[in-house]
Amino acid sequence: MNGAAEVGQPAPDFTLEGTDGPFTLSEHRGERVVLLFYTMDRGSVCARQFRSYAANQDALDELGATVVGINGQGLESHRRFVRRDDLTVPLLSDPDLTVAAAYGAAVPVVGTRRSVMVVDEDGLLRHRHVHTVGFGFATVADLRRVLADLD
Repeated sequence: MNGAAEVGQPAPDFTLEGTDGPFTLSEHRGERVVLLFYTMDRGSVCARQFRSYAANQDALDELGATVVGINGQGLESHRRFVRRDDLTVPLLSDPDLTVAAAYGAAVPVVGTRRSVMVVDEDGLLRHRHVHTVGFGFATVADLRRVLADLD
């Protein structure tokens, strides 16, 4: 994780293409942003993760945060994933894993490791959790607890 942003530091800014159009982190100053790094669009755990957000959309909306998913797959793959699984969280394409590396979520061979990062209203990285085992994921309830702990 050399060079990866640490909690309390300014979150590395980026612009990535996404299923809802381009996303630039710095354009979301004044709001909390949850960055959900994940391994693959067609992975069973990833599908369960993002389907669970869609199934709990009301609770996700109540978080008071902008939530986006990020991995290295292309935009067309993301669009198919969104259509196939009726997903509601925008997915961003990080094909060279530059953003994942900046946040310490890029790993050789795997690509992107499942991780949760929270950027606060001032653009500071306030929470960073990189999963060591890829079978679990942060639920909406987990995200709610993380955001509540920041208050």
